[in-house]
Amino acid sequence: MKKEAKKTKGDLREWAESAVVAIILAVVIKLFVFEFVMVEGSSMNPTLNNGDRLMVTKIDYFFKEPDYGDVIILNYSDGVEFVKRIVAIGGDSVEIKDSKLYVNDKMVQESYTDDSSYPDYPKTTVPEGAYFVLGDNRDNSRDSRFADVGFVAEDEIVGKVFIRIYPFDDLGRIK
Repeated sequence: MKKEAKKTKGDLREWAESAVVAIILAVVIKLFVFEFVMVEGSSMNPTLNNGDRLMVTKIDYFFKEPDYGDVIILNYSDGVEFVKRIVAIGGDSVEIKDSKLYVNDKMVQESYTDDSSYPDYPKTTVPEGAYFVLGDNRDNSRDSRFADVGFVAEDEIVGKVFIRIYPFDDLGRIK
């Protein structure tokens, strides 16, 4: 009987140690490697849709800087994250005229937006170390054009959207 009790205590301890290691590993992965998010809203239509599930990689930006066209998750406010596209980086001028985006006085060809019209935005220079982000659905997006979002600092970027994992018929990399 004592032998069985000893074995049960050993099994219980081994199980508890495994659970603690698994929890620590999960936290490290979520903090530094990747996480899963769900799109809420239509600001990234037609690229992303309400209810899409995404994998966000955090490790990319340990090795390189965010770049033009990256679809990112950013911290908007306490507990609220936005998904947006980087269209300009520090030092760039950005302007919207007649529903066309201009970066450094050159019109950007944007195959990922629809043909809807949206308001002009005056020519502005993005501060060094910051990013200018827009939703792909420009007439229905809260983004850098609005003072409450404004320019995005690198430390506000959670990670780069890597892949859509749901719905399954749209499974694939996000470009």
